[in-house]
Amino acid sequence: MTQHFKIALPDGSVREVEAGTTPADVAAAIGPGLAKAALAARVNGEVRDIMRPFEGDSELALITSRDEADALELVRHDYAHILAEAVQNLFPGTQITFGPATEDGFYYDFAPSPERGPFTEEDLPVIEEEMRRIIARDEKLVREVWTREQVRQFFIDQGETFKAEWVMELPEGEPITMYRTGEWLDLCRGPHLASTGKLDPQAFKLTRVSGAYWRGDQKNAMLSRIYGTGWLNKKQLDAHLVRLEEAAKRDHRKIGREMDLYHLQEEAHGSIFWHPKGYLIWRELEAYMRRAIDDAGYREVKTPQVMDARQWEQSGHWGKYRENMFVIPDEVPNTEDEGPIVSDEADWMALKPMNCPAHVLIFRQGIKSYRDLPLRLYENGCCHRNEPHGALHGLMRVRQFTQDDAHIFCTEDQIVEEVQAFCTLADRIYRDFGFSYEIKLALRPEKRFGTEEMWDKSEAELRDAVVGAGLATPEYGWEELPGEGAFYAPKLEWHLTDAIGRTWQVGTIQSDRVLPDRLDASYVGEDGERHRPIMLHRAIFGSYERFIGILIEHYAGKFPLWLAPVQAVVATIVSDADDYAKEVAAKLAAAGIRVETDLRNEKINYKVREHSLARVPNLLVIGKREAEERTVALRPLGVDARQEVLALDALVERLRSQALPPDLR
Repeated sequence: MTQHFKIALPDGSVREVEAGTTPADVAAAIGPGLAKAALAARVNGEVRDIMRPFEGDSELALITSRDEADALELVRHDYAHILAEAVQNLFPGTQITFGPATEDGFYYDFAPSPERGPFTEEDLPVIEEEMRRIIARDEKLVREVWTREQVRQFFIDQGETFKAEWVMELPEGEPITMYRTGEWLDLCRGPHLASTGKLDPQAFKLTRVSGAYWRGDQKNAMLSRIYGTGWLNKKQLDAHLVRLEEAAKRDHRKIGREMDLYHLQEEAHGSIFWHPKGYLIWRELEAYMRRAIDDAGYREVKTPQVMDARQWEQSGHWGKYRENMFVIPDEVPNTEDEGPIVSDEADWMALKPMNCPAHVLIFRQGIKSYRDLPLRLYENGCCHRNEPHGALHGLMRVRQFTQDDAHIFCTEDQIVEEVQAFCTLADRIYRDFGFSYEIKLALRPEKRFGTEEMWDKSEAELRDAVVGAGLATPEYGWEELPGEGAFYAPKLEWHLTDAIGRTWQVGTIQSDRVLPDRLDASYVGEDGERHRPIMLHRAIFGSYERFIGILIEHYAGKFPLWLAPVQAVVATIVSDADDYAKEVAAKLAAAGIRVETDLRNEKINYKVREHSLARVPNLLVIGKREAEERTVALRPLGVDARQEVLALDALVERLRSQALPPDLR
């Protein structure tokens, strides 16, 4: 007797199908248009191949290009699969490892044969053409289920030592999926599209090659990683390439050099050498943030850079975070020519990777009462994290950084109100910088401290606060992210959108019941008994280094006047105007404007071009006529800006008012 399954569709209808029926069959039964458009299927919430048969009664939603997030994940996975096949077709002896989809594309790691050597960007065009030939063949992507031993033996026979090693770490007895296109096979969980022809051959581009260690461990073999970007159609690809071109123009490393803001060098890997102009931006941000936290009732503190390892053990960081910490022996180093610099008997200390344990120690000084809460402790805290050299990236990923860090110690009843107040503060600050944002709730990770009851309560409090603040709406991109919380607490995340549409995860607030307990923080309640405070970890900039990097790219170096390192340059046309130019500069400086003079014997067009490239917001041009009439020709930075002649006092007042930070206007 033929077995039948019931398939529930999103419109509420139910279809009865025979065993062996696939989602593709259901799509075809609904109509030829849907059959052509369907790329994959969501079966009981799981994205699957559209040709994979149902295994029982199921809920079915067909995925088309309109389901953009799912569709992009699928096509990028397929492009990576086809990239691997193309490379092995062109370069026999190359071993394959893994190639996931990424935020805007895909990559694949290869072990080239010793004779071939590492891949280079000169190889990319020929690989692209081979990928297009594979797409044009419209080969089926066929899912096959193998045993672990079958997979291992297959890869050993093929000389694929990396895959053979990896597969033995998969659980014994668990079915393993292989995907076949023609004669070519790869180990993969899937899902994939039905055939290579479902991809647009003009909607991808290979972008670059880099080195990558096998399994991310620098002790292992160096592989060649080929990156690509992949989209649903050529229009999307072209738009992305335009964004990449614009992003390259805005690269904070390039602009930082051009504007003389900072530099990095090998003598201090991952630490920033701030130049005077760059540090002016830092100081303006720091002063702005201090005004904001003072208004919001925070108290600023300063804590040590180095603490004993026993403190980090008690906080839990030593066990869960030690690989990211710089550890220091607590002894005087040996100064003799022979013998080890440090003995085996030294106690250990560590540079702080975060400020939270030190803030608990401040809280513990003296007896705290419920009347003292909420207590909001703020620190511009310098921290160090031992990031791998290969992961460092300009201002965006560093080893030494300063957080705009604060911890709010409060009672259970105060949590929602405090989180709502933080939401309001963060909203004001991000809008002052011209950012829109989305807000996400990162939920409990697999490895964590605390009970399920504690996590249920902590997550609900953050959720309730966002709902109460009116931010849990599509307008703010509200979303819950399973598994992405910290090991000690769930957190809210603020994802900023910059001027060219990129998103940056910056602000965060976390509700923590674990650390106060581990470090024995308590307050005396209204009942006269001791209670544990709740600790809210929060930041808005995240780190000054990364936030400045984001601002450089967001503004393309053309900072709003209050943040510009040089707010105006007074440039002369003729030397007869030099004395008046100095007077203009002195008046502006007295009004608080950061001003420089350019009295060089150069043509004015040369000066205009040079200071425009330096992104100076205002060029003040002075010739003989301006000197006689005590006026200034104002040329604001910008393609559409028009020159305007102003009386000196009027100019000073205009720039003074425009240079005020947004919170002081």
